[in-house]
Amino acid sequence: MSALVFVDSNVLIYSVDAGDPQKRDAARAWTEELWSSRRGRISFQVLQEFYWIAGKKVPEARDQIRVEIRDLLAWEPVAIDGAVLEFGWKLQDRYQLSFWDALIVAAAKAAGCAFLLTEDLQAGQDLDGVKVLNPFLTEPASLGL
Repeated sequence: MSALVFVDSNVLIYSVDAGDPQKRDAARAWTEELWSSRRGRISFQVLQEFYWIAGKKVPEARDQIRVEIRDLLAWEPVAIDGAVLEFGWKLQDRYQLSFWDALIVAAAKAAGCAFLLTEDLQAGQDLDGVKVLNPFLTEPASLGL
């Protein structure tokens, strides 16, 4: 399968947070598979949220988080421009999403992703052609990446 997978910040945050080893391991399995398959995509919003929240949760790892963010630039981050913002508003109204979640979905759509990996939205939901996957209920192998 050549489908692209957009990764929400919560997946990246769990990958560095030792507080929940099960979720950490699942998040790492997903990110490792997406690195290997070169199918991972993100937005600058995701990178900003990852830096801010992970840095607060694990302040001693701030330098490592910065290294990871530099590496994630290879995932072709989507910038939130006027078109993504406008589409995000349409998605917000259509699906009754929070503004921030709507921007994530709009960025996933702009990146050409078939899937959105997040625990923040309803698993299995189709949001304008982007299917929501919960990384803690679905394994990477199930997509055949």
